[in-house]
Amino acid sequence: QVQLVESGGGLVQPGGSLRLSCAASGIRSSDYAMAWYRQAPGKERELVARIPRVGSTNYADSVKGRFTISRDNAKNTVYLQMNSLKPEDTAVYYCNADYSVIRRSYWGQGTQVTVSA
Repeated sequence: QVQLVESGGGLVQPGGSLRLSCAASGIRSSDYAMAWYRQAPGKERELVARIPRVGSTNYADSVKGRFTISRDNAKNTVYLQMNSLKPEDTAVYYCNADYSVIRRSYWGQGTQVTVSA
């Protein structure tokens, strides 16, 4: 019943931009910290950006200044704006919703981002 559905991935040239969306259903996303993770082939899944229920956003050092996470609670959606994309950003990007107080966490199915000339 709980679903996180990512969209917006695709193929982009180095230096280009993409905006990922994560549409939540079955939960009220405003009750959760939301985050984007990514996993490249042969590498572990890593945190890219996190936006808590309250407080400041957090970013991996590798994306600071280039990526922006935001949320639209009315649309139950979280976004990841990705600018100045680099080939090393190529990965499957996953949306995560986390309610740590009650130890509930949900994941989307992922969307592929490929940065290549």
